[in-house]
Amino acid sequence: MRVEQVEQVDWVDVPAGLLRRGTPVDEVGAVAHRYADTGVPLEWYLKEAPRAEIHVPAFRIARTPVTVGQWARFATATGRPAPRSSPADHPVTGVTWEAATAYCRWVGQRLGSPDVRLPTEDEWERAARGDDGREFPWGEEYRTGLANLVDLGIGTTTPVGSFPDGASPFGVLDMAGNADEWTSTLYAPYPGAPAEVPKTEDWAFDRHITRGGAFRHDRDLARCARRHGAYEPDLAAIGMGFRLAAPAA
Repeated sequence: MRVEQVEQVDWVDVPAGLLRRGTPVDEVGAVAHRYADTGVPLEWYLKEAPRAEIHVPAFRIARTPVTVGQWARFATATGRPAPRSSPADHPVTGVTWEAATAYCRWVGQRLGSPDVRLPTEDEWERAARGDDGREFPWGEEYRTGLANLVDLGIGTTTPVGSFPDGASPFGVLDMAGNADEWTSTLYAPYPGAPAEVPKTEDWAFDRHITRGGAFRHDRDLARCARRHGAYEPDLAAIGMGFRLAAPAA
């Protein structure tokens, strides 16, 4: 008799609390200067402004992104395309937003928890930043070797959870680098954003906000406040993945 494997999620409980979201308007120029070597224009950082204090209710978030092995079981069960040939413990990439949400529903059904979903942008940033306004999940200063970004020169994904010293204050892993991550939030300027911030990003392949950056990205995308998106249609090449979230248990 065939025994069906039940998906297991390593949930991290994030308590309700205050998120110091984004970047103060008067600090955006300094941020752009600090990362000038990456070639990112000041206008891109303006999307993070203004700083606001947001109350985020308690929720759960997966400790690591969804892996190739986990996605393969979903693909087999639902007739979806199998992931590109990568080791089973690497984050799955090349997943559209619609497919990622379908995976969330599938896991929720198998767990008897229909509220499994993608994290909101605010939830993602709270899971990365904790109770303070830190620059990176691990603290204020960038340190090579705490995340799989372009400076390591690996050029592809690594097993999820490979950088435990880069954990966020709540113990969430891979919040910087390895795979860029979908959120459930559609792009829009923050309330009170500078006038130069675009109302829409019509050039994006998908209008949902992504966070964290992938193996191909520079350290600016490892910043907790950095708002990104899927700007190219080859989602595998740009390292687009995702992780699960759910309401508090």
